[in-house]
Amino acid sequence: MEAGTLEKYLHEHIPLSKAMGVEVLEATLHGVKLSAPLSPNINHRGTVFGGSAAAVAILSAWSLLYLRLRSEHMGSNLVIQKNEMTFECPITGLFTATSALHDPLAWSRFIATLRRKTRARINVTSVLHCNGEKVGGLDGDFVAIGL
Repeated sequence: MEAGTLEKYLHEHIPLSKAMGVEVLEATLHGVKLSAPLSPNINHRGTVFGGSAAAVAILSAWSLLYLRLRSEHMGSNLVIQKNEMTFECPITGLFTATSALHDPLAWSRFIATLRRKTRARINVTSVLHCNGEKVGGLDGDFVAIGL
């Protein structure tokens, strides 16, 4: 799936992504990189609201799993089960979230479990950057429930 196609899908199916100004910069089976501007995500201190940063990080991780499940022709409902966010410094401008599987070898176990039990869990990370520096990250567990 091309970045533009994924962006259109996100904006149509997850309207918050459009309101936040999320753009898809990269969309591959190895990672999804999203960006979001400061202005629609600003807080009272003139930096990015933590909830906005968390939402973009979660969306990046969710999008990676969405693309990978599509490539496996696996229909499922995909939800986040739990996550931990870290913020290393204030985000002062346009920021990105880049996702990756925490353990790339876990994918085959995840797919096998999903096929066998119609429910599986996998861990995804997403790293936040602003002005070329790491500013935070997400460690999240996602659950797929087969259709």
